[in-house]
Amino acid sequence: MSAVSDLIWPPRSLLSDKLVDRPGVIEPELWGALHFLGAPQCCRCGFPLPEEVGETAVCGACAGREPAYDTARAALAYDDHARRLVLDLKRGGRRDGLPVFARWMAAASSDALQRADFIAPAPMHWTRLAMRSFNQAAWLAEALSHASGKPWKPGALTRAKRRKSQAGLSASERRRNVAGAIKASWRFQGKTILVVDDVFTTGATLEACARAFRRAGAAEVHAVTLARVVRPMDILV
Repeated sequence: MSAVSDLIWPPRSLLSDKLVDRPGVIEPELWGALHFLGAPQCCRCGFPLPEEVGETAVCGACAGREPAYDTARAALAYDDHARRLVLDLKRGGRRDGLPVFARWMAAASSDALQRADFIAPAPMHWTRLAMRSFNQAAWLAEALSHASGKPWKPGALTRAKRRKSQAGLSASERRRNVAGAIKASWRFQGKTILVVDDVFTTGATLEACARAFRRAGAAEVHAVTLARVVRPMDILV
């Protein structure tokens, strides 16, 4: 079936319209342009730091306001290339890159993933889910579960209240916008949980998820995203 599908809809590069030999491929010149995140980075939110400052260093934002999650990590910096990957997934429903994204996210969050009891996607309100027909965070969580062997719980969190889109809002506005909107579906006493979303912009959604799990008894809450904003002008998601 896969071979027949490839004949009808030939696989294309994740970052261009170029035909490739199999789904999920990126041509070398574009692969080299991707900005993967790693050390040195803030030990809490994963924000890239300019120099080697030690494994326990924190960024200014986390030093001024400790986040609700234990750690957050992202595979890619949210630049023009990552934006295409995210928007093709989020708005275009393109799934052929999911196995590749899962491997990147597994590498970025290896410590938290190893500790996690299960993986949970950031939730979408049922009205938005009905309109879009899919939750890209759930797709990423499922792919990460397949890649790692860790179980995932698609219904662990719910959006109890529909709020306006986070796009274009400041960090404080985003926090207010999601306050009280996300609830845990049942108790998770003593559990270590890895929350998955597509983009870390200000961290407001991931913090709301972490607070919901904390109220439900979770011992640790970590987060991983496909990409994260590293410059203020990139807050366009």
